[in-house]
Amino acid sequence: MLSEKVVNYCRSKNWWFEDIEEEYKNALVKLGIDLGSDFAAFYLHAEEGPTFYNRRYEIYQICWFMINSSDYMLAMENAHAVLKLPEEYIPLDSFEGEYGFFYNKNTDGVIGLGLGQQMEDFYAGKLDSQWKSFNSFLEWYFELTES
Repeated sequence: MLSEKVVNYCRSKNWWFEDIEEEYKNALVKLGIDLGSDFAAFYLHAEEGPTFYNRRYEIYQICWFMINSSDYMLAMENAHAVLKLPEEYIPLDSFEGEYGFFYNKNTDGVIGLGLGQQMEDFYAGKLDSQWKSFNSFLEWYFELTES
């Protein structure tokens, strides 16, 4: 369940919507996302526009991109092919600046990956998700945690 911190933050920004668009549900199902996950809860209810921007990073509103852009599925296929990522990793952004965030739909974790040694460590199994849950990633991304 998404933390109150995330939900209240989105509400304070007028990004939280109670009604769920059927198209958004279908987009997540197409990606193989569990509709009971925090990932689904966030993307079914929170929307600022096509993207969210914080910490100098822009992440997609995945459902919006799935519906309004044929580029998302192509970008995901390219990320898997070019970066040799397992299929369970879903890009949360465009990997601009040779760095990006990826959601693991099997573990609910999020990993930030950059080219070079970091990718080598990932391929070798030496790099774990920096955020063990999508919710903890959102709390970090929106600066809702103390650190």
